[in-house]
Amino acid sequence: MLKPRGFCAGVVRAIDIVRIALEAFGPPIYVRKEIVHNRFVVEELQGKGAIFVDSVDEVPAGERVIYSAHGVSPEVRQSSKDRKLRVIDATCPLVTKVHVEAVKFAKEGYSLILIGHRDHDEVIGTLGEAPTVTQVVGSPAQVDALSVPDPNRVAYLTQTTLSLDEAKDIIEALRRKLLLVVGSENSSNSNRLVEVARNLGTGSHLIDSCEDIQPVWLEGVKTIALTAGASAPECLVEEVVAFLRTKGFNNLQEVEVMPENVRFGLPPEIVEAIGAAPPATVPAN
Repeated sequence: MLKPRGFCAGVVRAIDIVRIALEAFGPPIYVRKEIVHNRFVVEELQGKGAIFVDSVDEVPAGERVIYSAHGVSPEVRQSSKDRKLRVIDATCPLVTKVHVEAVKFAKEGYSLILIGHRDHDEVIGTLGEAPTVTQVVGSPAQVDALSVPDPNRVAYLTQTTLSLDEAKDIIEALRRKLLLVVGSENSSNSNRLVEVARNLGTGSHLIDSCEDIQPVWLEGVKTIALTAGASAPECLVEEVVAFLRTKGFNNLQEVEVMPENVRFGLPPEIVEAIGAAPPATVPAN
C-alpha cells in the first residue's frame, strides 16, 4: 500500500498562520471562508476561537481577519480596507503567483483562460484580478464555446488544486488546432513544416490540393492555419482557400511572419539573351 502525502506546504502554512494568530492575539480571530477545505482542521481551529465567515462584511469593523489559503479578489481586499480590518494574508504563495500572472498577462493585452471549477474560492479570487478578459473553463467540452478577440494573444492559468488529469485534458483541447501544408510528399521543406507543427502539438497534414482534405479533419475545428512549401504554386493555395470558404471558414487573415526583402536577379546569360532578342512584331490587321 502506498502512503498518501499529507498537506502541501501552502496549506500547512495557512493552518499555522491561524494557530499562531490565536496564540499571539487571542480569540476571536475571524477567518474568511474555510482556511482549507478540511472539516477536521476547521473544527479544531473553531475550538480554539477561530470564527469562520463567508464575507468580510460579517467581520466587526477594526477586527482581525485572515484570508484563507485560496486567496481573495481585489474587491475583497478593498472591502477589508474600507472596514478598517486588520488583515493577515494566509494565501498560498502558489495561488499568489497565479494572481500575479493574471494581472501581468491582462496588462499585456492577453485574453485569459482560467482552468478550474467556477464556484471554487480560488477561482473566484483569481477571476477577480482581471474579470473583463478572463473566461473560466471547467471541462474540455467548454473549450468549444470560447471566443477571444485575438487567438494569437491568449494565456491560460490553472487552479492550483486542480488534478493533473483534469488540467491536461482541458489544455489539450485549448491547443487543438489544425495546420494544412500545401506541398508534395517529395518536398523536403513541406515535410519539415508538418514535422515542426506536430512537435508543437498541432494537428497537421500535408496536402497536394484541396481534394486531399478529409472531412474528419475539420470536425470541431474553428481555426485553420494554412501555409505552403516553397515549391507549391500560388494557384493551389488559392484553391484550398476557396474550398475552406465553402466549409464555413470565411474569416481570412494573412499573417506575415518574416518580411521577405530578398530579390533574385536573372542569370547573365538570360539577361543577354533577352537583350539580344529581336523586338516583337505586331501582326497587321
